[in-house]
Amino acid sequence: MQNIQEYVRQTAAAAKQAFYALAASSTAQKNAALLRMSELLKHHQSAVLAANAQDMEQAAAKGLDAALLDRLKLTENTIESMCEGLRQIAALPDPVGEMDEFRIRPNGLQIGKMRVPLGVIGIIYESRPNVTVDAAALCLKSGNACVLRGGSEAFNSNIAVAKLITQALAENSLPADAVRLIENTSRESVGAMLQSPDLIDVIIPRGGKSLVARIAAEARVPVIKHLDGICHVYIDRAADTQKAVDIAFNAKTSRYGTCNTMETLLVHESRAAEILPLLEKKYAEKGVELRGCERTLAVLKNIKAATEEDWRTEYLAPVLAVKTVESMAEAIAHINMYGSHHTDSIVTESYTDAQIFLRMVDSASVMVNASTRFADGFEYGLGAEIGISTDKIHVRGPVGLHGLTSQKWVVLGNGQVRM
Repeated sequence: MQNIQEYVRQTAAAAKQAFYALAASSTAQKNAALLRMSELLKHHQSAVLAANAQDMEQAAAKGLDAALLDRLKLTENTIESMCEGLRQIAALPDPVGEMDEFRIRPNGLQIGKMRVPLGVIGIIYESRPNVTVDAAALCLKSGNACVLRGGSEAFNSNIAVAKLITQALAENSLPADAVRLIENTSRESVGAMLQSPDLIDVIIPRGGKSLVARIAAEARVPVIKHLDGICHVYIDRAADTQKAVDIAFNAKTSRYGTCNTMETLLVHESRAAEILPLLEKKYAEKGVELRGCERTLAVLKNIKAATEEDWRTEYLAPVLAVKTVESMAEAIAHINMYGSHHTDSIVTESYTDAQIFLRMVDSASVMVNASTRFADGFEYGLGAEIGISTDKIHVRGPVGLHGLTSQKWVVLGNGQVRM
């Protein structure tokens, strides 16, 4: 039996060679491959859904929790969303080769920057088989090769989807090794990827906190990541009541198992008596458990008391921490202390308050009068996302095409020599 580390390195080496070959490919080729992926996925959706049903059955038998099952499940609607994402990515401008910041120096040299791919991108992910499509599409359009290592729970789904991707590449004269799926879901395969900086240029993890924490701790390869999605909605003193109720309700109950779901609601004390009872009634209809601070308990008599740990918890479940604050300054301080720097939103009709919130909240996405659930590559018009980054270098927020590229300096001369 082949050594796992050797297998992973051989796979990554093949992707490295494919990356160099991609440099000669045209935008038209890449777009044609993306559109063909969409056609093949739609045409073969029955086979993909059958593979996914097998994964769902095995996952349920293993006792996976509801949040993981929700991420794993594919439907005709989710496949159509994947196809639409492919079409959107094909329609986006190709970032590779973009030139900007050009200036002419006194000696006549033209100096500027060219946008270039990062190289080979390793994506390590759990549950979501749609990541296989999103990652392949974004990497291909941005000129990168990718090595995909999905979780065991989505093994059959990922195999089925990867075959269609390989077919689309081959039909458009692109290197099949530009998208490689690691067909081994052991911990050793992850370790081999993390220890291969000579073959893999960037690692992007998508999964639970324990997976991301392990990758951040062990990787010798640069990592683009976020650990938690502890997102907040702050209802300001100047909030419109209906907007506040609608946004706070959607941000929590649209889906529970996503990183952009609100986990803590902050309410200005001047609005608590009016707005909190309205939300309590709506949350009760969805079975959402509320846990409140002392000031919140004074308004909502029948909810549980929040602990210090609640402010730091990503529930991924129908549980919501609620804090009544004396001021926007207190709300911002709470977000910056307890949040995960992912996504936070203010509901307000005050332009001044909105601008202060935007400037002072230290998060990858900061919103005004919108649900945190919009923090998503598809919703941002990126076509799809390969992940969300709460780091500050090299990219922040949903990672789309530009986030998968870098820039190099370009110097254009006409025989100049340095004196």
